[in-house]
Amino acid sequence: MAYRKIDQYDEDVTSGLIKNYRETLQLLGEDAGREGLEKTPERLAKAMQFLTQGYQQDANAILNSAKFHEDVSEMIIVKDIELYSMCEHHMLPFYGKAHVAYIPNGWITGLSKVARVVDVFSRRLQVQERLTTQILNAIKETLNPHGVAVVIEASHLCMMMRGVQKQNSVTTTSAFDGEFMKPTTRNEFVKLIGAKLH
Repeated sequence: MAYRKIDQYDEDVTSGLIKNYRETLQLLGEDAGREGLEKTPERLAKAMQFLTQGYQQDANAILNSAKFHEDVSEMIIVKDIELYSMCEHHMLPFYGKAHVAYIPNGWITGLSKVARVVDVFSRRLQVQERLTTQILNAIKETLNPHGVAVVIEASHLCMMMRGVQKQNSVTTTSAFDGEFMKPTTRNEFVKLIGAKLH
């Protein structure tokens, strides 16, 4: 299935997660049966399935669902795409924005599909570095453009809430392919998105 919003949850997965989250609360010293926590394991089970729904989605199918032949060769940029993901090391959120560009080679895709591709890969347990290259590779494989560029700027709660506790740090990752390997094309993209890359 290319894209679906979760409105029905797998009963076996949900019940297994509920059991595990209830045990986790008890191990932390809480009473999982008290009023405020009684339904928390179920809510958390459904939330985690929603936050990881990207495992059930196919980025290439999403791009192909709105793939059109167009004889254009100018840079197409979709910037400031909101993203929310989960750090796979601590299972804490990271959030920020993605900037995605490509130079068509006879094919374009619907603009919303670029944002959906960001969602597909961010709705998984992730590291920002891999997320950046997965978005690039999906667009490269499906559209075969002259070049692709992806920049992600994100704040990580695993750095803000624990560990070094640096609340104002932002992590920037980038991936470039094809024409974007050329300094002039890459610099044009970076200027247009207003990012600071060193």
